[in-house]
Amino acid sequence: MGMLEQLIAALSPRRAYERELWRQGLDGLRGYDAASPGRLNAGWRVHNESAELTDRQSRDVIRARARDLERNSDIAQAVLSAYKRNVVGKGYTLRARTGDDQLNNQIERVWRQWCKARNCDVTGEQSFHQILRMLVERKKIDGGMLVLFRYTRGGVVPFKLQALEVDELDTTRTVPKTAGNRVVGGVEYNRYRRPVGYWIRQYDIEGWQLLEPLYLPAKDVFFCKTRHRPSQLREMSDMAHTVTRIRDTNEFITAVSVKERIAACLAVLIKKTLPTGGVGRGGYRQPDGQVDYSGKRLGPGMIMEMNAGDEAQIVEPKGAATDATAFLKSQEGLIGAGQGLSYEAVSRDMSGATYSSARQNAIEDESTFAEDVELVTQFMSEVYERFVLSGYLTGLFSMPDFWERQANYLEHSWVKAPKKWIDPTKESNANRIALASGQKTYQDICAEQGKDWKDAVDETAEVLAYARAQGIEMGGILFGNGTTAAEQNTARPE
Repeated sequence: MGMLEQLIAALSPRRAYERELWRQGLDGLRGYDAASPGRLNAGWRVHNESAELTDRQSRDVIRARARDLERNSDIAQAVLSAYKRNVVGKGYTLRARTGDDQLNNQIERVWRQWCKARNCDVTGEQSFHQILRMLVERKKIDGGMLVLFRYTRGGVVPFKLQALEVDELDTTRTVPKTAGNRVVGGVEYNRYRRPVGYWIRQYDIEGWQLLEPLYLPAKDVFFCKTRHRPSQLREMSDMAHTVTRIRDTNEFITAVSVKERIAACLAVLIKKTLPTGGVGRGGYRQPDGQVDYSGKRLGPGMIMEMNAGDEAQIVEPKGAATDATAFLKSQEGLIGAGQGLSYEAVSRDMSGATYSSARQNAIEDESTFAEDVELVTQFMSEVYERFVLSGYLTGLFSMPDFWERQANYLEHSWVKAPKKWIDPTKESNANRIALASGQKTYQDICAEQGKDWKDAVDETAEVLAYARAQGIEMGGILFGNGTTAAEQNTARPE
C-alpha cells in the first residue's frame, strides 16, 4: 500500500482499500504479472545488483553447505557421480595431428607416460585423469578449482600440475601488484576485467598463515569455473539451485527411516497396580524423589513394567511410509531437473524406462554434460600445449622451425572413451543405415566408439590379412555396396 493510501486508511480504511485494489488493477493492465505488486507477490522483494555483489554475500555459505551434502548425502553423491562418469568417465585419448606420423606416435607415447601420477602431479599422488575427475567434482560443489602450471625437474618433461581449492585465494588482499588494476576475491583484474594474477594464501608446515600471499601470473594458472553473467568475477557452486531440496529430501528420508524402525518394533507394556520393589512408587524413585524412566528404549519383543497409575500414549504418524516412494521420486526428478539431468541419471532407477525414453534421456543428458566436457577439453588442451612446449625446449621432440609452425605442431584432438550401448542391435543397425545413407561417416562412428578411424582401418586390415594368411576368411563389410570382403575376394582374380 502506498503512502497516500496509508494516510487515507487512518481516516477511512474502506476507501484506502478500494484505492489500493483499483491501483493494482491498473498496474496489472499496464505491465507484467511477474512485476505486479499484488497480494500474490506481496512477499517477493527483490533488487538488482552485479553478479559479484550478489554472489559475494552467499558464496562461502553455499559452498560450505554443498560440501556438507557432499560428505553426508547419497543424493548429492548421485549427482556428482553422474557428472564424473559422463564428463570424464574412463578418460580421453590424445590424437596428435602434427602431420608427421612418426612424431605423432612419439608425442602420444610420451603423453601416456606423463599422465601417470609420478610425472604429472607435483604431489605424485594423482594421475591426469584422476585430476580431471576431481576438477569436475570441485566445480560442481565449490564452483571451481585452481590448477597451477609448475615447471619442475623430474618426470618425462619438466612440467607438472598443482591443484588448489578456491579457499586458498587470499580474499583479504586489496592492493594490486600493478597500478591501475584491482583485486577482487584474491584475483587481480585489469580494466577490462581480465584476470592478470592470483593471490594465493601461504601457510607454514603447522598450518599457520604467513603474512605475505604468493602472487602468480594468470598465464600460469587455470581457473576452472563457469560464468553465468558478464559481471560475474568469482565462482559460484553449481549445486546452489538444489542444495535446499537435497537437504529437505535427506531430512524426509531420515524421518521415515526412524518411523519405520519404531513401527517395526512389537512391544508389550505391563501396567501393574502394585509394582514390584516396594509400596506405591517407591521402587522407581531416585534419591532426589523423581521417577526415573531413563535408559528405557523401545526394542523388538520388549516387555517393560510401567509405574502404577501411568498410561502409555502412542503417537503413530500416518502416511509417511506409504507416500515416501512417490515423494522421493518427484524430489529426485526435480533435483535432476535442477542440474539439467533426467530422473534416471540421478536415481539410477530404470524400472519405468523404455528403450525410446532411455535413449531420449541419454541424448538430453549428453547435451547437459557437453558444457562441462567443453571446459574439461579446454583445460586438457592448455596442458597439452605446455607439455609439447616443455618437450621441445628440453630436446625431447624434434620440431624444425617450431616457432614458425607452432600452430601445426600443437594441432591435436581428444577421443573420449566410449560408453556401452543401451541396445547394441538397434544401435548397430542405426549406424549401418546412417553410414549407407551418408548421414554419418566412418570417422563419426569410430569417434563415438572412442577410436581413431585410421587406427580402426589399420587394425581391421591387419586382422583380415593375418586370417587370410592362415586360410581363414573373416569377411568384413565394404561400405557403399554392401558386399563382403569374401565376395570381393572371390570375384578378384589372383
